[in-house]
Amino acid sequence: MSTIPGNSSTNSSTTNTSNVNSALSKTMTQADFLKLMTAQLQAQDPTNPVDNSQFVSQMAQFSQLSTTQQLDTDLQTLSSNINSALQTSQVLSSSNLVNRQVMVPSSTMSFEGSSMKGAVNVTTASDVTVQVLDGNGNVVRTMPLGAQSAGLSQFTWDGKDDNGNTVAQGSYTLKATAGTASLDTYVAGTVTGVGYGGSSLGTYLQVAGVGGVSLSQVAQIL
Repeated sequence: MSTIPGNSSTNSSTTNTSNVNSALSKTMTQADFLKLMTAQLQAQDPTNPVDNSQFVSQMAQFSQLSTTQQLDTDLQTLSSNINSALQTSQVLSSSNLVNRQVMVPSSTMSFEGSSMKGAVNVTTASDVTVQVLDGNGNVVRTMPLGAQSAGLSQFTWDGKDDNGNTVAQGSYTLKATAGTASLDTYVAGTVTGVGYGGSSLGTYLQVAGVGGVSLSQVAQIL
């Protein structure tokens, strides 16, 4: 009668333990579960095979894992489809803004010969002053807005300097203050296009004289 080598069970047990540790060191997948079951069957003691009820229980777990993974995949696909539909809907609805003027954050204003609208985000009620600076940093126009309540206070620059002369066309910098505090400025521009900039940017508007601006940054629709 043939004999079973004494270290056979030990070597098989060591191999099985190694396979288990390897499988548990990462997220259990359907393939990992199948490999684990196969390794267990290969390493079992011929004189004490796996009990049928235990094997059936493991097969049931295998089936449950497969169902759970498929459900997770289906939910991720559904979520992706919903996000895609929402993005498409937002872009399409935003297309109604094309050729409309919007107020968006900007510290520069592009003067092209006609009056320009802007706004200041007043944090607390106070006297507000807006200055227009040329490309060299020189103040060409100072516009006291007087006492303003908290909120977005609009102003219009006619394109003239403090002496009443029309300035050259080009880009100018806006600077708004309330006492010693600096305030954020906004400019009005015409929407020329709408697009989607990916998950980080989302829907954006192409605004004349400003460039691409996230839809969420639009302060007012004029």
